[in-house]
Amino acid sequence: MLTLDGVYAGYGGGDVLQGLDLSVVPESVTCVLGPNGAGKSTVLRVVSGLIKPRQGTVSLGEERIDRLSAPEVLAKGVAQVPQAGALFPRMSVRENVLMGGYLIRRQRKLLEERYSAVAELIPLIAERPNAPAGNLSGGQRRMVEIGRSLMLDPAVVLLDEPSLGLDPKSIAAVAGLINGMRERGKTVVLVEQNVRLGLSLSTHGVVMEGGRVRLLGTAEEITNHPEIASLYLGALEPNS
Repeated sequence: MLTLDGVYAGYGGGDVLQGLDLSVVPESVTCVLGPNGAGKSTVLRVVSGLIKPRQGTVSLGEERIDRLSAPEVLAKGVAQVPQAGALFPRMSVRENVLMGGYLIRRQRKLLEERYSAVAELIPLIAERPNAPAGNLSGGQRRMVEIGRSLMLDPAVVLLDEPSLGLDPKSIAAVAGLINGMRERGKTVVLVEQNVRLGLSLSTHGVVMEGGRVRLLGTAEEITNHPEIASLYLGALEPNS
């Protein structure tokens, strides 16, 4: 579904990604792990077209997308949900979600069909369409942000720290939504600092270090890897 081959990319002339090679299985949930500065969020920005690789290629299926602009990548079926603060607080839930369908705004019937499908997946959108986004809790805002990303029916959804700042109940709701996306045939790539949570939601895991992939495998293989367990799981509380 998604392939990065020999990607060098970064900010201000410096490369954060150092020849990154990564393949993502279709209809999977892949969790990208690693220490701060490893390049996790940079991977998402490169895939979504927000950062252009200095070298290497990014492909969606058989088609290269690394030369496309961010709107063009979005139109090809790749949507990204940033960490936080991506809603317009004075606009309603419905208005915020509809913004995700900007590229199909002139196709009114399709726009409404997509909105109905998203509202069916996320009950909050159906129950509180007129609520100002600024009045929502952190977990509710995250659900709306993810719902907005689904308006173009993307094949790939990129989630940057989906559990950041959320309470346990909200985390459970977001987890359920991620599972629901996979059941509907979406391919999900998420960056998550909560290692236990990220791996529990995922079918596959990627451990990055120094801008490269250090370990790649199923979520079970990553969880049971002795060195990874020591580095990332042993330092966490049992319920974290």
